[in-house]
Amino acid sequence: MSQSFKLLIVDDEPHIRRLIRTTLTRAGYAVVEAETAREAMEALRRDKPDVILLDLGLPDRDGLELVPLIKQSSTATLIVVSARGATEQKVTALDLGADDYVTKPFDTDELLARVRSGLRRQVQAAGASEVVRAGDVEIDLVNRQVRRRGAEIHLTPKEYAFLAELAKHPGRVITHPHILKTVWGSSMAHHVEYVRVVVRNLRQKIEADPARPALVVNELGVGYRLKAGDG
Repeated sequence: MSQSFKLLIVDDEPHIRRLIRTTLTRAGYAVVEAETAREAMEALRRDKPDVILLDLGLPDRDGLELVPLIKQSSTATLIVVSARGATEQKVTALDLGADDYVTKPFDTDELLARVRSGLRRQVQAAGASEVVRAGDVEIDLVNRQVRRRGAEIHLTPKEYAFLAELAKHPGRVITHPHILKTVWGSSMAHHVEYVRVVVRNLRQKIEADPARPALVVNELGVGYRLKAGDG
């Protein structure tokens, strides 16, 4: 499962990971998990998550030690999710570079709101718009919604991930290798036919005339671009 935003849960308690994973996947996010600090750093390098939810009580290393290491090697939003509720612990984590701090037990709706807030800051920092318009289609990158003339369109995870990647760089050509690596993973770098299938299905849903696409434009042999604006 590969989607536009990927989240890493770092917690050694299986029931906590299960609760967070269920909450995030229902909201449409791709999720990877780690039980230890070592697994967390491996997942950070391998999966390049957009948001990291970090417990501090890890079995092999204190989570506070990971905070600066993560921030030095990643632009991911780092949210500490910990049972340590003392103000001193919160201040230390934030001073070390954490972007937010949620105390256990937590409300899942609040946790999702913190995740959305972190993603919103990322989108803004990258210079992208939260909502990208292409013709009569709106792509909401933070809330993961696509609407056409105000009506929400259901997209598969791959369709959304592809469209969102184009929407992050409106008007720019996104190459086949970049799309494959981002949406499918590096092991699929040469399977351009996967992209073509997704594009064909996506055009059926968002284009006024799929046979004459005006929004998702093919740059022959190179990749695709989203023709943003009012068309």
